[in-house]
Amino acid sequence: MRGETVRSLRRRTPLIAAVLAACTALAACGGGSGGGAGGGGDVSSLTLYNDKGAWKANFQDLGKASKAGTGIDLSPVGYTDENAYQAFIKSSFRTSKRPDLFTWATGGQLQDLVKQNLVAETTGAWTKAIADGDVPEALKQYFTIDGKQYCVPLSVGYWVMYYNKRIFAEHNIEPPTTWAQLMAAADTLKKAGITPFYQTNVLFSFVWFETLLAGTDPDAYEGLGKGTVKYTDPPVQHVMQLWKDMIDKGYFNDPGVKTDPQAMVKTGQVAMANFGTWFSGSLNSLGMKSDSDYGLFTIPNVDPSLQKTSVIVEAGPLCSAANAPHKAAVDKFNAWLFTAPGQVAWSNSRGDISFNPKAKTTDPLLTAQASFVGGGQVRLLNRYFEATPAPVLTAALDAFGAFVTHPDNAQAQLAKIQAAADAYWK
Repeated sequence: MRGETVRSLRRRTPLIAAVLAACTALAACGGGSGGGAGGGGDVSSLTLYNDKGAWKANFQDLGKASKAGTGIDLSPVGYTDENAYQAFIKSSFRTSKRPDLFTWATGGQLQDLVKQNLVAETTGAWTKAIADGDVPEALKQYFTIDGKQYCVPLSVGYWVMYYNKRIFAEHNIEPPTTWAQLMAAADTLKKAGITPFYQTNVLFSFVWFETLLAGTDPDAYEGLGKGTVKYTDPPVQHVMQLWKDMIDKGYFNDPGVKTDPQAMVKTGQVAMANFGTWFSGSLNSLGMKSDSDYGLFTIPNVDPSLQKTSVIVEAGPLCSAANAPHKAAVDKFNAWLFTAPGQVAWSNSRGDISFNPKAKTTDPLLTAQASFVGGGQVRLLNRYFEATPAPVLTAALDAFGAFVTHPDNAQAQLAKIQAAADAYWK
């Protein structure tokens, strides 16, 4: 779901619960051919099944670069219906048409496949990439299950604050480096009649919750995803009050607004928007120029005493089936994708950030952000959407959406989420 506008996600909201639910194994269904029988031999092209039909040209660009660098091209087969895609991938493992490569999600969805021995291990590729300085070691944890790595990172987004540079310049605001400075900037903007921050009550209703809790108590944030911390515990109660205070001060737009966030940033309806680094592409699509019309900065911790800056990471894995038909070619492609040439090709095609700190992409803001994350002064935390078990997430998205619409009901909404968490962890 990376890179989609809030408008397109709103249209898909009725499907969210079904998408999140764990699919049961299905009988084989149609939808394209797999890599074919091959017994692990080398080939000149790999089939890449994906749930990102709009990315076809990007996958083709990546294939051309891979062909030049490794001799292996890509044949993308894209799906636009998430339910159909998940059903096809899960059914394909039961046939001889196992996919060479396929996109998936980290967290529980990946763990479900690994527990069934359906996904190929990639520990060797990760070990080499980390040793070569091609990927931050902190990213490995999101691809690790029972001490082994599975899949490789295709898309990695770091959640940052985007801002309209014209508005900041007009009000003499510098990109904040502390939470106090960020709140001071919000006060300045509010007094000038400008809404400081973007917020929504649909799918991305969780964004400010994760930002505030990760920047206040990252241990508690991770504990929610493990069931060791309750939504009714003091750290969560505290950030809900912080969130309510920001809403009461008028720092956010009407959460029910239908306008896409990138348009609101461009027109100045909001000065800042809290999104993954893929949001650069959304702004670029409106003719805004990076580091000229818009900038970005790392969101500072709420608690300045934290030793490392909490940064939310959204990792999209590229996986291969266990006993994939063309294992040698898959391994060769995966190793190349970690490297700077692979990442430059992919990131420039997508207009997105690279996890490889050595990949100098065409966007200096994204390159700088990747270097900062790779510098070891951050604590990466899995995005709430992936870190939270599906049944709990379904309840939480509804609850946070209700809260931002009626911020006086925090306790009732937290109780609803905790009820879902109790049922799940039991």
